[in-house]
Amino acid sequence: MPKLRAAVVGCGNVFPMHAIPVNDMDGVELVAICDNKEDVLKWRMNEFPGVKGYTNFNEMLEKENLDVLHICTPHFLHAPQAIAALEKELHVLTEKPMATSSEDGRAMIAAAEKANKILGVIFQNRYNPASVLTKKRLTDGKLGTIKGARCSVTWDRSDEYYSRSDWKGTIEKEGGGVVIDQAIHTLDLCRWLIDSPIVNVNAQVSNRNHHAIEVEDSAEGVINFENGVALAFFCINYHSYDAPIEIELQCENGMVKITGDEVLIKYIDGSSETAAPDPRKTFDYGSVKSYWGVSHVTQIENFYDCILNGGRPDIDGHSALETQDMVSAIYASGRGQ
Repeated sequence: MPKLRAAVVGCGNVFPMHAIPVNDMDGVELVAICDNKEDVLKWRMNEFPGVKGYTNFNEMLEKENLDVLHICTPHFLHAPQAIAALEKELHVLTEKPMATSSEDGRAMIAAAEKANKILGVIFQNRYNPASVLTKKRLTDGKLGTIKGARCSVTWDRSDEYYSRSDWKGTIEKEGGGVVIDQAIHTLDLCRWLIDSPIVNVNAQVSNRNHHAIEVEDSAEGVINFENGVALAFFCINYHSYDAPIEIELQCENGMVKITGDEVLIKYIDGSSETAAPDPRKTFDYGSVKSYWGVSHVTQIENFYDCILNGGRPDIDGHSALETQDMVSAIYASGRGQ
């Protein structure tokens, strides 16, 4: 059986999280990469000898007989590049966020359905052991119903962080700030764990401590779900360091506390459970931030298993759109739209 021919567009910080797993997988061949910055492209090509490089995305689509496209570009490019690839009948796996608007997210799903191809969106933290155990205990009923929830993200993204980028900090290209870029993973986890339609969002967003950006560096509010759960959230990116994210679920039969990538579940009967990353399970992505962990590989393997063997990926376009709609609702409320 011939190998699937894959390409990655976008050779920045998250590129290794896709290129290295794909390059190591059986049944898949990384044949091309693309970035509009020639120096960045050449740097990555040196890491992958024999892989073709392009500075023009459309040229790569035309010249390469691809089966799969991985999208690691700035947020505003996710939708147009995904749709272009799907129209070429490629499967697509894009980094978060799905897009910068729910309308674009729906257009991506429509293109995937028309082409009968798989659209996946990276939310790798759902595969963390803490997330998996919490979801299992909610699904099997051991925790009972969720009575209330809160989450916090207090990270550090300096003015220098924004000044180094030609797209971050802008509404047009990033789509927002701390919500759509940093806190989206934590908010996605909460939505996935609560597992109920959203009925109302009341939020405030503002830029409180940055001087040269258009987007918010703080957001707080409440998200009400159909099952009666109210999720209180607090997100900033002007803290002095990247503190561990926190998620707390008060449940009928116990309390869940996720801190970073670990969880402690205390049941009302006095028993408890914990989960944390297994240090024996590692994957070498090269010189990348350690908190990205091994969960990217797990999601990418699930995506390719569905291509090769059939089925629906754990996080497809429809699942990602629910989180995109939540983000859009936070912005609509916070910006008074």
